[in-house]
Amino acid sequence: MALPEEFTPEERKVLEPFFTNMDKPVFCLINLPEVVKGAVFSRYSRSAKSLRRTLLDDFIQDKKMGFSEIVGNPTGGASGLGGAVRKAEAFYDRVLVGYGDDSVAELAGAHVGIEGVSNVVTKILEDARLTSPLEKSTRYVWFDQKENGEYLFYKEPAIMGSKFAPDTLRLMNGLFDAYARLRGPMTRFVEEKFPLEEFGFRDPETGRDVRFKDCSDEARKKQIETAYKSTVKAQTCDVLRGLLPAATKTNMGLFADGRSFESLLTKLYSSDLAEARELAASLHEELKKVIPSFVKRAGPSKYLSETRAAVRELVSTPSPVSSPPLGERNEYSASETANKNSSPPEGGRGQGEGGSKVVLDYYNTDAETEVLSAILYAVSREPFDALRRKISGMLAPERARILKTYFGSRVNRRDKPGRALENAYYRFDILADYGIYRDLQRHRMLTQERQALGVCHGYETPPEIVEAGFEKEFQGCMDQAAELFRRVEPDYPVEAQYLVPLAYRIRWYMYMNLRELYHFVELRSAKQGHSAYRKVAQEMYREVKKVHPALVEPMKFVDLNSYALGRSDAELRAESKKARLLDV
Repeated sequence: MALPEEFTPEERKVLEPFFTNMDKPVFCLINLPEVVKGAVFSRYSRSAKSLRRTLLDDFIQDKKMGFSEIVGNPTGGASGLGGAVRKAEAFYDRVLVGYGDDSVAELAGAHVGIEGVSNVVTKILEDARLTSPLEKSTRYVWFDQKENGEYLFYKEPAIMGSKFAPDTLRLMNGLFDAYARLRGPMTRFVEEKFPLEEFGFRDPETGRDVRFKDCSDEARKKQIETAYKSTVKAQTCDVLRGLLPAATKTNMGLFADGRSFESLLTKLYSSDLAEARELAASLHEELKKVIPSFVKRAGPSKYLSETRAAVRELVSTPSPVSSPPLGERNEYSASETANKNSSPPEGGRGQGEGGSKVVLDYYNTDAETEVLSAILYAVSREPFDALRRKISGMLAPERARILKTYFGSRVNRRDKPGRALENAYYRFDILADYGIYRDLQRHRMLTQERQALGVCHGYETPPEIVEAGFEKEFQGCMDQAAELFRRVEPDYPVEAQYLVPLAYRIRWYMYMNLRELYHFVELRSAKQGHSAYRKVAQEMYREVKKVHPALVEPMKFVDLNSYALGRSDAELRAESKKARLLDV
């Protein structure tokens, strides 16, 4: 993990009251109102700074934040936790440990900063459904910084202690060198392709489209220029992030209650990865300082380790009998699109026939009847079965009327449809690059499961890389990574994932109900989203529309358009809002 940042004695004195330690890469944020902790983590996710530096520079020393008025002047550092924690611990010990009521552990939580952790282990942390993580963004932050003359990537101990160490270091440094080398040229390419003078923005105040050169308001022009620079940076980061290896170190802010942290610690302690086990010990040590009673029982799980090994053995042993299919299958997606959705050959390039693949692998064919029955159930006194028979006998116009009434007039995507939609289920089998998975995995209130990161499905080459003339260099980096991965994987099948750049594809499935589909598709197809994951969301919508058109007809906030610099309007709205707030 990363070395702790150096602070002056004066800075340390200011910061010490708010952290459980000042010298380690894992720590808890303390002595702050919940709203301040949330704001700090939000800023942290879009900054190259450490969490401590973010709090100091952007909150404590920024007079506009009014930090001292909100927080006051706490003293005593981590030792200031003192009596209150001890009294709470004694009470919770009686309830949690003495009586085993796990739900009590949901009454207290902790904000944790985790720095210098790899993009492999962040996925383990973010798998936990009931935690709230914010991770340093590959979209808003450059990743070509060095620390003590070295790029920031995790050196997996098993690989670094093997014969593959020299080649691994050569590959990692080569990938980061390419990222750093292309940062300037790719930024200029985007600026030349979409010049500020000609590029149009939607004015957040009037709703009208406007070009920079036609704008006469100097204040608005300054906002447009700032928004443009942010948009260009995001676009460039999007293009180049595929070069970053999964070993790239990042920072995270994480909030969870005690019960969720106990579960997460057990999962980390039981991991096959040394980095995860090391993180478990560091995280456990810090959590004992703020919610000690809730994490006392956390430790390695023999069950998790043994069952994971057993399943891996099961998969590697050929079965003499093929298993029957489970549930209803979407014959259109599973068979008619089989050829066009097939994977490219090992090491294949992500162009032409490549790209993301979305297959609607499973759905319940009676979903419309189930949803309509559930709609009536909430306003009826009849059993579900009777309502199901009633719905089955209805003509299409009457069924449509019930659906239209239930959805009502949705003004925006935040008007969430009700729970009746949770009676329709869909499973999508997705093949996309690891960068897209990194974005979409954040949806935790659904079922997702991924396969191990590797190189067998090929990689995605951003079209901007080709258009700007950097295809050969990009391809060379991908080929070097694939070659080393294939040599390392037989000896280190789990650890070899650190070698894979984010441009390589990974396969995973997403299993969700219709209500979650509405939330996911309308959110992730929005204009300001990454163009690649927007296409995944759009394709999910199209696949469901083929089989259940009536159920997705009210999904009117899905955006099926494509955009050049999609974040421009969002950035300008942010600048405009910031200006209004500063004027208050």
